[in-house]
Amino acid sequence: MESTLKEMRVGASVLDMDPKSTVGGGVEDVYGEDRATEDLLVTPWTISVASGYTLLRDPQHNKGLAFTEKERDAHYLRGLLPPAIISQQLQEKKLLKTIRQYQLPLQKYTAMMELEERNERLFYKLLIDNVEELLPVVYTPTVGEACQKYGSIFKRPQGLYISLKEKGKVLDVLKNWPRKSIQVIVVTDGERILGLGDLGCQGMGIPVGKLALYTALGGIRPSACLPVTIDVGTNNEELLNDEFYIGLKQRRATGQVYYELLHEFMTAVKQNYGEKVLIQFEDFANHNAFELLAKYGTTHLVFNDDIQGTASVVLAGLLSALKLLGGNIADHTFLFLGAGEAGTGIAELIALEMSRQSKVPLEETRKMIWLMDSKGLIVSSRKDSLQHFKKPWAHEHEPVKGLLDAVQAVKPTVLIGTSGVGRTFTKEVIEAMVFYNEKPIILALSNPTSHSECTAEEAYSWTKGKAIFASGSPFAPVEYEGQVFYPGQSNNTYIFPGLGLGLVMSGAIRVHDDMLLAAAEALSGQVTEEHFSKGLIYPPLCNIRKISAHIAALVATKAYELGLATRLPRPANLVKLAESCMYSPNYRNYR
Repeated sequence: MESTLKEMRVGASVLDMDPKSTVGGGVEDVYGEDRATEDLLVTPWTISVASGYTLLRDPQHNKGLAFTEKERDAHYLRGLLPPAIISQQLQEKKLLKTIRQYQLPLQKYTAMMELEERNERLFYKLLIDNVEELLPVVYTPTVGEACQKYGSIFKRPQGLYISLKEKGKVLDVLKNWPRKSIQVIVVTDGERILGLGDLGCQGMGIPVGKLALYTALGGIRPSACLPVTIDVGTNNEELLNDEFYIGLKQRRATGQVYYELLHEFMTAVKQNYGEKVLIQFEDFANHNAFELLAKYGTTHLVFNDDIQGTASVVLAGLLSALKLLGGNIADHTFLFLGAGEAGTGIAELIALEMSRQSKVPLEETRKMIWLMDSKGLIVSSRKDSLQHFKKPWAHEHEPVKGLLDAVQAVKPTVLIGTSGVGRTFTKEVIEAMVFYNEKPIILALSNPTSHSECTAEEAYSWTKGKAIFASGSPFAPVEYEGQVFYPGQSNNTYIFPGLGLGLVMSGAIRVHDDMLLAAAEALSGQVTEEHFSKGLIYPPLCNIRKISAHIAALVATKAYELGLATRLPRPANLVKLAESCMYSPNYRNYR
């Protein structure tokens, strides 16, 4: 991946710098609140000491009916609350019961977002303790529908909206955000939201959802997270004609105007928050995603989850699958349906891992990986008309149009879907995979569920239970001829929270491909024999905080080895440091 981006940077690498050592890594909690236990009293600081009516409406410190008698006296809450005192555990039980009563996923999403707006700690307590049940509610697939209807369900702003109206004033806009110690920013321009296309300003649901997971799964403090939407307009006719649309009602700006606004934003972020703030690009269109990653990879701590996060989690699943199949990754042939950000990013990281394991040049390992786009197999005869990020995958072969023909020509051992088009892995395609392979690896990665290239049931039934299968969105267990199969979910949430924590706690100033490989290896290492016995190639999400701590530790280790870490001296036990840095959602006792 870095080699492809270096070509776009005319040879520049993320390691081509003279980093100056500094003290501290960026996870410091200024007020000591995150290290406090329920036995250690804290003061509910906002701008001043929050009391009474104001305290109940401060989501960071509100505890609802969990305020004790002493706290109600000390903070002028008498009469503002019913007399009952209810523990956080009981509050959680009540809310979970309420959410389960809703029939529609969007109702559950709205209930969770409203909870976050009134009681932050209870929101994260509920999400952390019930992550497998609620993750599909606060993120994919439900967040896709939420973005489509964001204008209708919008009640109060979350995050920063930076539009063309703010051009020339972006630094001032950043200073309007009340939190100053920002460690992670997730930014989108809304042009390619999941598989749903251009949703413009309504794409804010993605940064908000991603950062909720940074906190719940990776332990980054909520107050250190900043969601940002860059609004340069939209080409979505339905939104432009919607009287309730919340964004700029104009055609999407491109070219110099677009890149000037993005550059002003990137410059302002570094000026306001320093160079150790992680900026995650999310759901940008292909042409902008690669350009931004290439341009700012050597000057900022940037990460693109669609390109790099997806690649790392898929590589982790492949490494796990190889433990089931035996052999090395270099023994396999890969065919991708989809050659955009996700497809090319995954392909490049696989090629890097193959090169690392086999000691074969990257140019050679790429030849074992084939990609298809809407025009067919990417071959050398098409090279002049290809976008720059597809050119490394143009191999010598006659043109092939259809996926079934490509499977028959290439005879892949691994079939990966990143097309965003549902039901493209037809019965004939899947049967061809099992014809050439005893146990084919089939990854249908497109989101949301309706865009998945095939369902888990189809993959298992059409291969007679022989497939090793994972998908981007969750599928229920499948019973086939008396055997229960548990489809894995190749979910980026396995990677980016731990990766982010590792970067923040080490004070890293750049992201390197070796960190992505380290994250993949760490995730694969968390898959046990018990998981393998169920056909799983990813560990259960219920252990995600433990998984994130191990990923963070290996990412931080790699940052130190590469000379990219600034938290000095290096801590002795990075796993322990990661666990100790994680935000706790338990209520605090107030003075």
